[in-house]
Amino acid sequence: MDTSNMLTLPGIYCNSKVDYSRWKTREIQIGDIPMGGDNPIRIQSMTTVDTMDTLGSVEQTIRMVEAGCEYVRITAPSIKEAQNLANIKNELRKRGYKVPLVADIHFTPNAAEVAARIVEKVRVNPGNYADKKKFDQLSYTDAAYQLELERIYHKFTPLVKICKEYGTAMRIGTNHGSLSDRIMSHYGDTPEGMVESAMEFIRMCEDLNFYNLCISMKSSNPQVMVKAYRLLVEKMVSENMNYPLHLGVTEAGDGEDGRVKSAVGIGTLLEDGLGDTVRVSLTEEPEREAPVAIALVDRYSKRKINLEKIPQEEIIQLSSENQNSPYLSQEVNTFIGGSLVPRIVIDISNENLKDAQILAKVGYRYDMLLDKYHMGEQSVDFVYLGDHLPSFNMPANLKQVYNFSTWSQLQDKTNIHPLYTLEEFAHTTDKDPVLNMIKIRNKDLISPLFESLQLDKTVVFILETSHMHGMADQRQFFRNLQEIGIDPPVIIKRSYDRAAFSGPLGDFMNPEEPISKLQLYASTDLGALLIDGLGSGIWIDSPATALESIASLSFGILQATRSRISKTEYISCPSCGRTLFDLQETTQMIRSRTNHLKGLKIGIMGCIVNGPGEMADADYGYVGAGPDKVTLYRGQEVVKKNVSSGQALDELIKIIKDDGLWIDEVEV
Repeated sequence: MDTSNMLTLPGIYCNSKVDYSRWKTREIQIGDIPMGGDNPIRIQSMTTVDTMDTLGSVEQTIRMVEAGCEYVRITAPSIKEAQNLANIKNELRKRGYKVPLVADIHFTPNAAEVAARIVEKVRVNPGNYADKKKFDQLSYTDAAYQLELERIYHKFTPLVKICKEYGTAMRIGTNHGSLSDRIMSHYGDTPEGMVESAMEFIRMCEDLNFYNLCISMKSSNPQVMVKAYRLLVEKMVSENMNYPLHLGVTEAGDGEDGRVKSAVGIGTLLEDGLGDTVRVSLTEEPEREAPVAIALVDRYSKRKINLEKIPQEEIIQLSSENQNSPYLSQEVNTFIGGSLVPRIVIDISNENLKDAQILAKVGYRYDMLLDKYHMGEQSVDFVYLGDHLPSFNMPANLKQVYNFSTWSQLQDKTNIHPLYTLEEFAHTTDKDPVLNMIKIRNKDLISPLFESLQLDKTVVFILETSHMHGMADQRQFFRNLQEIGIDPPVIIKRSYDRAAFSGPLGDFMNPEEPISKLQLYASTDLGALLIDGLGSGIWIDSPATALESIASLSFGILQATRSRISKTEYISCPSCGRTLFDLQETTQMIRSRTNHLKGLKIGIMGCIVNGPGEMADADYGYVGAGPDKVTLYRGQEVVKKNVSSGQALDELIKIIKDDGLWIDEVEV
């Protein structure tokens, strides 16, 4: 194996936790578009039409290429679809499109062997390629386990030899939802099991002297996905490997939820310098996926050129035990920090503070007849008013924050708290006995002013940054606090203005656009910290963005990182040629009747490839079983088979009701 370009990671899973540095992988060839090495991060997506519909597949592929896809994946569930890839490829070439095609293989080694002679790359899933998933609990001796690997090696070898002969690349694509019974029984339903599932196949490829590989570790849970990729990198480096990484959050869903969940998972790894190709999996038309992926990736191509390093004098050297540990803050007056869910701050200082109805945009609806506020699951915790006073009474549950100079002049300070600059807090004795917020940056920790602070159990830091690699700057702040030995709650604040989102990809918060850069950037910047257990709250500062959009995004980021649950979660696949019903229409139908069930996770899967497995991360599942047939799951358990699609949603709701988890939707 050629290791001349191998880069050994000095950190645990990335080159640097304080600078942006992309991990250099080996270059592999996929048609005319190489991946890895010094190549740009590549964009890809997957067709959704029936693979036997040649012209439909060709037309959709062209739309995807025009949207920015550099690789196009097409499902090949049987030999006939694999054979038809030749017709699709020939028609594309006739029309002048040389985009590399990727055959997506599940369960069918013989289809993979046909496809590998036609397309530029095949994707195989270790969980169901010559292995099985029936949710059986198996027990192996070491010798028996080795015999199973030898059996898989025998079935896998012909495909590897064909790929070598035809110059076909391969993706070894592990899915959390489709780990084999063998792996599940031996390693459990864990990121470690995902990694070992892929490593077994990588080792087989290397034993056969085949290295034209890329690897993926997909999950519908961004926490699991991030941990699996990081573990994979550590494992590969320990075995002297540096294969390129394909990044994706599988079954992310649609709309804002799908974009936020994708950005939390993919963006976190891109921040770490990991990833050579990206696919954003949305329950939407595939040509809408590429612009989202491009917006995520483009941020790092610019960062490579304009890298702003964190000066060494801002970095407090950490002892090794603090490098990866979560930051455990103290709790301030039973409201923020400690084990409490992260809080949300929103700036309303530029709004019309003469009308109480303005608070409806942040979750508090004012009832004029009853002269009271109604709040819901997505009501924010703090509003920042700066130096502006409202002309109406605030809700009792909503905490107000004012600049210190204004707060100090107020007579009634019930539920009202100050925001200080570092200098203001250091030089005044006028403090709130309940909660004091202090604006701070990482570099302030080495200032004489910070050393002079008298910190107590009322202090909450508002952490800001102006660094291009702001996530690393803010991550370092938490690690520095650990090294210093103090533990106040920290609200992570990120500021975005319209200029930061200019470009050809559309208005950054226009709901008609296929992307929202604010959604993607904030989900990355804040989500990457929350996934690692850093932060007691978030504050998205975007003056050009509507309040209700900021509120929705804030709750969405907390939901995607599983740090605060405020709504139903939908695990819905992006559709492909295997799909047995209209996923977009079905997802919206299910959402319309269940979106008030806070904390419930519902999986909506077009076929059985990942469906039953992803039910492990969902409470209930709605899975395509055949034309006009749906199978309903409770977790991994099949509850009803082959239900008519016209009755399936009613049956699903009945199961939820029978389990005592249904609540009637209440108008507030």
